[in-house]
Amino acid sequence: MKDWLWRWGPAVLVMVIIFIASATPSSDLPTLGSWDFVAKKGSHMLGYALLSVAIFHGLNNRKSITRPQFLLAVCLAVIYAASDEWHQKYTPGRSPSLSDVLIDATGAALGLALWCSVRERFLRWQKALTGQD
Repeated sequence: MKDWLWRWGPAVLVMVIIFIASATPSSDLPTLGSWDFVAKKGSHMLGYALLSVAIFHGLNNRKSITRPQFLLAVCLAVIYAASDEWHQKYTPGRSPSLSDVLIDATGAALGLALWCSVRERFLRWQKALTGQD
């Protein structure tokens, strides 16, 4: 159980946060003036970037990065994004949006790509410091 929580707990936590955020009626959401669109769509991208990284963490278990794991993590994040948009259909003042799913998918893919790049560079740097090849 401890291993499962370590691997999948972050993904479940991010999904719960996204679910709560999307259950917020539009009347309770802050309006940020001219920055409203950027802030809200940016938060979509960030949320799904974090979700895809968390899902990848659950799938990967500290192994080397594989393309199937990368693609599966992004696909699972996008499936969650689509289900979240469906959930918004039942939230007062909110409506589902295909463009939001596309923004979420972009965030998931870019976020995980950035994470994998940073992770690989860190591991190479760590090996160089310890003299491992």
